[in-house]
Amino acid sequence: MELTKYELARIIGARAYQLALGAPPLVKISRPDMSFLEVAEEELKKGVIPLAVVRE
Repeated sequence: MELTKYELARIIGARAYQLALGAPPLVKISRPDMSFLEVAEEELKKGVIPLAVVRE
């Protein structure tokens, strides 16, 4: 299933928020200065984000 740009933004934003609140990252952080958004994008690329899109 192809995600829309709105779904991508919502998933990345929600995951970045979780990371900001202290959730452990699910990918190896390659740089010590990576932002939460960069980590969330990397998790999305690798397919390990624990979020799903439900369409009605």
